Amino acid sequence: MVPASLYLGFAASIIWVAQGTYLTSTAHSYANDFNLHEGTVIGKFNGEFWGMFASHQLVGNLITLALLRDEKGGSTSGTTLLFIVFLCSMTLGTILMCFLSKRNGKEEQMQDSRVTFSSSVVSLLKAMLNLLLDIRILLIIPLIAYSGLQQAFVWAEYTKQIVKPSLGERGVGGAMAVYGVFDAICSLAAGRLTFGLSSITIIVSAGALIQIIVLLWLLLGYSVAGGVLGTVYPLLIGALWGIGDGVLNTQLSALLGILFKHDLEGAFAQLKLWQSASIAVVFFISSSISLQTMVIILFTALCVSLAGFLFLMLQFERAFSYRAS
Repeated sequence: MVPASLYLGFAASIIWVAQGTYLTSTAHSYANDFNLHEGTVIGKFNGEFWGMFASHQLVGNLITLALLRDEKGGSTSGTTLLFIVFLCSMTLGTILMCFLSKRNGKEEQMQDSRVTFSSSVVSLLKAMLNLLLDIRILLIIPLIAYSGLQQAFVWAEYTKQIVKPSLGERGVGGAMAVYGVFDAICSLAAGRLTFGLSSITIIVSAGALIQIIVLLWLLLGYSVAGGVLGTVYPLLIGALWGIGDGVLNTQLSALLGILFKHDLEGAFAQLKLWQSASIAVVFFISSSISLQTMVIILFTALCVSLAGFLFLMLQFERAFSYRAS
C-alpha cells in the first residue's frame, strides 16, 4: 500500500497541476479570441469543471451501491466488476485527454521542442520558489491550506464522527452523495457569479461564513440525536460543507488564474502542494485528537486564512482606487 500511495500521490499531483494550468490557459485564450472579460470566463470555466468533478460523489456512490453486495461472513461481492467500471472510466478519460486542443499553439511553436523532462521539473521548482517571494501567494497560502484541511475533515472526521453514529455504516454513502450534490450545484453557481476579484471576495466570504456556522454548531451545540433529527442533522451538515467546498474550489482556481496568469504552472503547483500537505496532516493527527479539537483547529485556520485573504483583497482595492484617482 505504501508504494501504491506514493505512486498515486506523485501521479495525481502532475495531473492536478496540468489541469489547473490548462483550464486557466484555455479560459484566457477563449476570452482573448472572443473579446470577453477574462475574470468572467475563468470563473465560468472553473465552475463548470468543478461542478462536473463534484458530481462524482453522487455518481460514484450510486454505482457502488448498485454493484456491491454484502454476503454472509462479512465478505462483499461485486468488487471486481466495480474495479472494471473504474478502469473503463479512467481509460475513457485518458483517451479524451488526447483530443484536448492547443489553443496557444503559436506560443508552443516558439518554445524549444527539445526541452527535457528534467529541465521542465527544474523550471517548475524555480517558479514555485520564486512565487514564495511574492506577498500575494503568501497571503493566499493559508486559505489554500484550509481548503485542504476542510476536504480531509469530510473523509477523516465527518463520516466517522458525525455520520456513522447517527446513520450507521450504510448511511455514509447517502451522506456523501448529499455532500457531492450541493458541492456540484454550488460550484456551478459560484462559477457563474464570478466576474473578477470583487465577486471572488464576496463569494469566498459567504462560503467561509457558512463553514464558520457549521464549525460553531459542532463546537457548541451539536450532539447525536435520535429520530428524524438524527437523520437530518448529518445530511444538513454535509450539504452546508459541500457548499463551502464548492466555493473554495472554484474561487481559489479563479483567483490564481487572475493574479498569476503569467506563471500558472507555479501558482497551481503551490495550490496542490499546500492542499496535499494539509490533507496529509489531518489524516496523520485525526486518530490522536478528538472531534472537538479538530473543529477548533479548523475554526482557527479558517479565521486566520480569511483574514489574510481579505487583507490581500483590501490592498488590491486600495491600489485600484489609487490608480483610478
